[in-house]
Amino acid sequence: MIPVMGSGAGSAAGPGMVAGASADGVVARPGLFEVLGGSARVTMVSGPPGSGKTVLLGSWISAAGVGDCAAWVAAGRDERDPQRFWLSVLGALRRTTAGSALVQPQTAAPDLDGWALVERLLADLVPIEDRLWLVIDDAHELGPEALRQLELLIMRAPPQLRIVLATRHDVRLGLHKLRLEGELTEVREPDLRFSLAEAAELFAAAGVELTGVAVKALYARTEGWAAGLRLAALSLAGHPDPARFAAGFSGTERTVAEYLVAEVLDRQSEQVRRLLLRTSILERVNGELADLLASESGGERVLQDLEQANAFVAALDPARSWFRYHQMFADLLRLELRRTAPEEVTALHRAAAAWFAGHGYPVEAVRHAQEAADWALAARLLTDHWPGLHLDGKAATIHDLLAGFPHSVRAADAELAAMAAEDELEYGSLEGAERYLGLAERKAASLPDTRRAQAQLLLGVVRLLVVRQRGDLLAVANEARRVEARAKALDTTPVTLGQDLRALALIDLGATEYWTVRFAEAMQHLDEGLALAHRIGRPYLQFTGLAHLAAVEFFRSFAPAAEHGNQVIELAQRHGWTDEPAAGLTHAVLGSMLAWQMRLLEAEPLIRRAERTVRAEAQPMAAMQVYFNRALLELGRGGNAEALTAIRAAERLGGLLAFPNPFVTVIRAMLVQTLVRLGDVGGAEQALAESSDHERDRGELCTALAVLRLAQDNPSAAAAALAPALDGSAPLVWPPWLAQAYLLEAIARDALGDATAAGLALENALDYAEPDGVLLWFVLHPALGLLERHTRHRTAHAALIAEIRSLIAGRTRPPPAGPPPPLEVLSDSEIRVLRYLPTNLTTPEIAKELWLSPNTVKTHIRNLYVKLGAHRRAEAVARGRDLGLLAPSARRR
Repeated sequence: MIPVMGSGAGSAAGPGMVAGASADGVVARPGLFEVLGGSARVTMVSGPPGSGKTVLLGSWISAAGVGDCAAWVAAGRDERDPQRFWLSVLGALRRTTAGSALVQPQTAAPDLDGWALVERLLADLVPIEDRLWLVIDDAHELGPEALRQLELLIMRAPPQLRIVLATRHDVRLGLHKLRLEGELTEVREPDLRFSLAEAAELFAAAGVELTGVAVKALYARTEGWAAGLRLAALSLAGHPDPARFAAGFSGTERTVAEYLVAEVLDRQSEQVRRLLLRTSILERVNGELADLLASESGGERVLQDLEQANAFVAALDPARSWFRYHQMFADLLRLELRRTAPEEVTALHRAAAAWFAGHGYPVEAVRHAQEAADWALAARLLTDHWPGLHLDGKAATIHDLLAGFPHSVRAADAELAAMAAEDELEYGSLEGAERYLGLAERKAASLPDTRRAQAQLLLGVVRLLVVRQRGDLLAVANEARRVEARAKALDTTPVTLGQDLRALALIDLGATEYWTVRFAEAMQHLDEGLALAHRIGRPYLQFTGLAHLAAVEFFRSFAPAAEHGNQVIELAQRHGWTDEPAAGLTHAVLGSMLAWQMRLLEAEPLIRRAERTVRAEAQPMAAMQVYFNRALLELGRGGNAEALTAIRAAERLGGLLAFPNPFVTVIRAMLVQTLVRLGDVGGAEQALAESSDHERDRGELCTALAVLRLAQDNPSAAAAALAPALDGSAPLVWPPWLAQAYLLEAIARDALGDATAAGLALENALDYAEPDGVLLWFVLHPALGLLERHTRHRTAHAALIAEIRSLIAGRTRPPPAGPPPPLEVLSDSEIRVLRYLPTNLTTPEIAKELWLSPNTVKTHIRNLYVKLGAHRRAEAVARGRDLGLLAPSARRR
């Protein structure tokens, strides 16, 4: 249902109050109504407080006659809890005609978070047939988590659900793709401004008689601001001299301020009052700072006394050395400071900036320099401390600080522009990052000599981050060398920072080598970078390096990949980096392993987490992997159409890379196979025809061609297509892809009547699938008869065949049934060793991987045999797999 009155601060005038030409006092705005009634899936109405957003939407809904199919939710400050917000959304939807039959009722529960509520809502809306609007008022009040959840709803909502957002400012919802696709309607502050004619209608409806000159004066004063015009209309009603009032219109209500002045501020001594006013510019204050700004002594005692007296002052630490003021009290103090000593405000902020900078608080120092509008000081402080902030994983902090600079200042300063480029990689797009980087490079030439060398170092670091996202290996290698050289040449660079930047360069180089399928080189550089990061104590670099190391090891063996992936998740949870792209990549890797193993229920939450974390426009390569993993999951459970959507999304991102990439070929191969599964043989042929010569020379596309030829009932052509992949002349990114190639070979040979060749090929397929439990291929290409006959012959994989047959019958792999536990509890070190046993690594090689001595590894293996009741390595592996100890998400039992 739509409220009759505005419900949030953004709707100060409220529906039915902002304007008045009709009987209910609302000024009709047919031009905006037409825009709002368009075909876009998402509409964003963005404007300042009191700009008439709520009224516009309420009157449009009323005029369009869609009140019964529009759900209205006010996202006020009391709705910042995601669970509470989404429960409000569900309740509002249930009160609509369409939603009442679809949306299931939900009540608050400890284990029900916003993500779960969004997933349930998406499931409820699947059968929707009629158009349904969800209007979210004051969307700027939503916290970061609720916004990410809303982005997920927008991304996956059915087209019948139209989402309308009213907000004071743009919220980060990744809407640029919708804008490019014409699926986003935007009504912004200039659109919301009343015209002069509409302002005259408002005054006439309020019964206020004004001359044209007076209306123009009020309109110019308010600049068409809806709430300002309404306040003027209310104040003018019954005023004896409307023209004079219009000429000097101003004023606000100060009830709360008067209370605080009377009850708190006026009761303090002059010394305390001076301290309070001068320190009101601070978010937090201690005794030394208070003494500095108030030019007095004894500040700490004063603050402690005020805190003790509950005078809107609270201690922030057990020692009662840092304090903060209640927000409303602070607002009053700042107002009083501006009223009584406006000339002191800038100097106070500048003094605070110097104190915070000198005491190792760069973030607060920058903020106070910005408040003083000392942009040169603020820029220098941020530039000097940016490397440390970046290397500590403080991207969100950097983002907030950059937002405090006017755009003109960011664009005019080379170093700020470089930081803005890095910020775009975190929160914007790759194209935006490259634009800012180009601007920074042009501006750097005009820097004074004292800043140029440091600026070049900063530019090099950011350029390294940017080119990595394009997968440009040569550029990354060259830039990594330049960064190291510049760090060494800069006399003012601390020795530790030089090591930090070397570790960063090594890890970025290894990450790019991973994305360009140079796994051996990637392992070498990542190992070097990780060792250095560990030695210099940079956990964020370890975190990013381990994430890419886990990704590399996925292509060697699942066990070490899972081991390092779990270390990444532990670091993310410990340091608050769970929403970082590196964490998203790790969730993608762990989810991918489970999807290949057909453990789909376990894979879903990991892949979903990766989808929420990786930003496609800024990290195209990581997003490609996430979309590909979503496709694997959907294929595994029979969602071929959903898989195609994900693969198409991954394919589009491939166009952002600098050079042809083997991962793009893998995606195209899966595209062909998915089209075949959907019965679109023509589309599959076209996808193959559009591939490049380089792609056709890869084994993945050979297997895709074989899938197509088998679908066309041409096993001879399928066998011919597979030959380059099987003889090694057509390389493959991932060895287990050979499991599919041999499986298809077995199916083709069986169709040709060559039972012996079919059996050999099937055994080879099982050989490649067994080490990591890669079972998805056997579900995508079910060959029950062939598998059943194969069990009657000598095979080393009887148990695996039984599991595959069960999977084909049941589609998904059930959780382990619960075999008898080990004779004794396995230690964490023993579990780590166990996860390496399925590989072909020798004991010394395992020791090297784990940074242990060979004798220690031998001891762990002997203990594993005893505890698992095994006598050989293969038996220990089988027992560990039965217990779930080899799974990427396995917990210690």
